[in-house]
Amino acid sequence: MGESRVQKSILNAKVNLVFYFIALFLSFFSRKIFLRCLGNDFIGLTGTMANFLDFLNLAELGIGAAIGSVLYKPLFDKDRTKINEIISVFGYFYKIVGYIILGAGIIFSLFLPFIFANTDFSFSLIYFIFYSFLSSALIGYFVNYKQTLLGADQKNYVVIICYQSVFMAKTIAQMLFAYYTGNYYWWVAIDLVFGIIYSIVLNARIKKVYPWLKSNIRSGKELRKKYPLVLTYSKQLFIHKIGSLVQFQIKPLLIYAFVSLQVVAFYGNYALIVDKLSQLIKNILGSTGAGVGNLVAEGNKRKITDIFWELYSINFFIAGIFAFALYYLIGSFVSLWVGSEYVLSKSALIIILINMFIIQTRGTVDQFVFAYGLFSDIWAPIVEVAVSLGVSIIAGWKWGLDGVLAGSVVSMFFIVVLWKPYWLYSKGFKEKVRRYWQETLKHIAAITVSWIAGTYVLKAIGNIVNPFENYMTWIIYAVLTVLCFCIIYSLFLYLFTKGFKLFIKRIYCKLINIFALHNSDK
Repeated sequence: MGESRVQKSILNAKVNLVFYFIALFLSFFSRKIFLRCLGNDFIGLTGTMANFLDFLNLAELGIGAAIGSVLYKPLFDKDRTKINEIISVFGYFYKIVGYIILGAGIIFSLFLPFIFANTDFSFSLIYFIFYSFLSSALIGYFVNYKQTLLGADQKNYVVIICYQSVFMAKTIAQMLFAYYTGNYYWWVAIDLVFGIIYSIVLNARIKKVYPWLKSNIRSGKELRKKYPLVLTYSKQLFIHKIGSLVQFQIKPLLIYAFVSLQVVAFYGNYALIVDKLSQLIKNILGSTGAGVGNLVAEGNKRKITDIFWELYSINFFIAGIFAFALYYLIGSFVSLWVGSEYVLSKSALIIILINMFIIQTRGTVDQFVFAYGLFSDIWAPIVEVAVSLGVSIIAGWKWGLDGVLAGSVVSMFFIVVLWKPYWLYSKGFKEKVRRYWQETLKHIAAITVSWIAGTYVLKAIGNIVNPFENYMTWIIYAVLTVLCFCIIYSLFLYLFTKGFKLFIKRIYCKLINIFALHNSDK
């Protein structure tokens, strides 16, 4: 990536990481309070209700992602007229989507008494939660649609600052009310109020960053035919969103169906930890997404492939560290955090980690697929949904939690692991996919050797430090575990892979430049 792209990516990553660690502490601390003051069933209920709303959000049709893809070229050309027109088209489509979701939400709410027939909560509370969550979601469609421009323009740090600041204030308020009142209605009302506050703050910042942005929803209706790619990409991305929704949102619903609402909360603890670590990876590398789009718009093939392998190796490196750390640390952490009764079985943990590893290592391929606008393989998410649901239902009925979790792993293996790289190489890079698998096997060899070596080192550490004793010994054990594996893993990745060599070279050159600049200032 060019220097400006790198600088923007670094700025986004810095802001993301600062707010990430603050939000991380708040999330774990707040969840412990919420579980104790509001109960497992209430947390399971709100999590399940949020998943229902994600189903309704399918009406979004992938328009936001489509707009982001269409914006790369005019942003690269600095064509403000086109940018204003595209955002106007976006506003028009999102207004329609908002009304569709509102109507679908009202109809769906009629079935809530049947869905929660066996719950101990009052239906007045269930409806209050549902319509509060629905109102928060609708704000994004009617008011916050302009934030897509910030993401496409590599200025997502503006969104992060606004969102995380409001999120932290909301979480603190919810903790206080949960601790002192234990009132469910106040907890939900605070969520809605801060959603409105976020909208006001975000739009004020957008106006300051882009004072020339003059979107008009009415003109968007007339301009939609001028940008047919928006509708084409949206239709294709709608199908892809179904696949994504099944992988990430339907699990709690199936766990509720085949196991219990309480196990939804148990799984939610693990999901929270994995999601926060996944968010960390996204905060570090997700900021490069718009830079990749800008890079593809530039059209330098050699630079494109070099950046692909560099990002791929970084993704593999971080995902491997987190998988190793979670495998050996999450059980003791959950035991210290909320109690040993919340620890899931080793088999469930392994399936969760395989799922996480596939999701994280797919990131680079997804970024480049998105940058090239390769969304026409609509059969892929359909197969992914069918396989995931089929396996989850059959295996969930027989093996419970483990079976439900296995569905997404099986489906992603065929679509994400095997198909997507072939699709990118054949349609985007226009090269044989053989090279991808040659490099990928080198990465797999590196993590396999590193994992074996790391396990032996960990046994020695375990003889010195007991992670179950208290938080301090857990932190010491965790630091030593991650540090040792990181050193071993980085060594083997450097020896085996091209991408990691490029990454180390980039860091080395950056340090040399900083050192030279420092000496010249003396």
